[in-house]
Amino acid sequence: MNITVSKNKKLPGNFYRLDDRRISRAKEKDRVVTRGDNTAANERLNILWVKVGGLWPANTGGRLRSFHILSQLSKKHNVTVLTTHSPSEDPDALKQQLPFCHRVVSLPYASPKRDSMRFLLSLFKSWFSPLPVDLYKNRISGLQNAVQRLLKEEKYNICIADFLFAVPNVPLKGSVPTIFFAHNVEYMIWKRLCRNESNPFKKMLLELEWRKMRNFETGVCKQAGMTIAVSQEDCNQLSAAAPDCAVSAIPTGVDVDYFRSAAEIFKSKPFELVFTGSMDWHPNEDAMLYFIEAILPVIRKSIAQVTLTIVGRNPSRKLYDAASKADVQVTGTVDDIRPYVDQAALYIVPLRIGGGTRLKIFEALAMGKAVVSTTIGAEGLPLKEGKHIVRADDADSFAETVIMLLRDSKRRRMLGSAGQQLMEEKYSWSTVADEFEARCRDALVL
Repeated sequence: MNITVSKNKKLPGNFYRLDDRRISRAKEKDRVVTRGDNTAANERLNILWVKVGGLWPANTGGRLRSFHILSQLSKKHNVTVLTTHSPSEDPDALKQQLPFCHRVVSLPYASPKRDSMRFLLSLFKSWFSPLPVDLYKNRISGLQNAVQRLLKEEKYNICIADFLFAVPNVPLKGSVPTIFFAHNVEYMIWKRLCRNESNPFKKMLLELEWRKMRNFETGVCKQAGMTIAVSQEDCNQLSAAAPDCAVSAIPTGVDVDYFRSAAEIFKSKPFELVFTGSMDWHPNEDAMLYFIEAILPVIRKSIAQVTLTIVGRNPSRKLYDAASKADVQVTGTVDDIRPYVDQAALYIVPLRIGGGTRLKIFEALAMGKAVVSTTIGAEGLPLKEGKHIVRADDADSFAETVIMLLRDSKRRRMLGSAGQQLMEEKYSWSTVADEFEARCRDALVL
């Protein structure tokens, strides 16, 4: 293992400079995969995976990514999953979906909703804490105790804190190295929320929250054994914020078999647009309200018969009302998004806020769909402009791009075909899981 100590040089495997003490330890342990336990590189690891907010049903981008990586890892390693579930979710269903895991433990927990007294109380208390409210409200004593108990009772090689929300519930310093799995650069989401907020009071609160989130997130990167980001762009942002830490990136994946098969079942409509995503995630709701109010009217001036379907769980009354006025279909939760995607002529991603990578884009490409996205919507994805995707960032250019592609079926087919080929060749979940495993093994020798 060759590691250069020069401060401004990148390390192998997309790592960034570590302090001299950890670099020295890495050199001494070239052949060692665990701390204090000489384990060959191809032997099974004992992994404790901790996540707040559940894993099943896999109906959000974060759940999908974690679920598929866990499914693959558990076939080769001893994986214990420790997570939470809401009152409407079935913990036994998760166990059935992860049959190769050594153990699956799910604790009941409902995160406070934003309009509830619990949330307002958490918000008030968080003002006297270094934790931003989104992390303060996810401190779960039962989960913290379960983590501590398992770490004492079992011999784990590594602990995974899945999302930043898991971090307040796991020890970052201890005999078992902890990996922070960063699906997003969380502080950037809050910073963009602040930038797009027009209400002065809300803007002031968001300014406080994103700065607290940045301080906490960079502190986690400094304390964790390694941070794994989901794109090189996120990796670069976190490395810039915490320059002396080990930060690496893995690609985003897609279930190419599941989505490829759908194209043979459903038929598309020539003027149908579609968007999929969890509608209780603010960036998704903001994107659809923005599209309905600022972009869709421009498109309909040129192509009156254009329709839009919004697919995803827990849409708000505000979105339902806006959609009803604009003659837009909102489905709510569905069992299978593929019929809705495949019947569309074009997949749209007009996000103005966000972080991480959008699994929804990979799913649409795997189905051979042409995609129009903002730069933020496609952030972190290795897609070539004009070959795999078309980007447009303001309302008028987004509308013009949609109009152009709706009128050019040949161009849509070329974009969809190139994107589908890219997904099949490089972005299966088994490939992503192999990358994740490699980063875990790297962390054990640092």
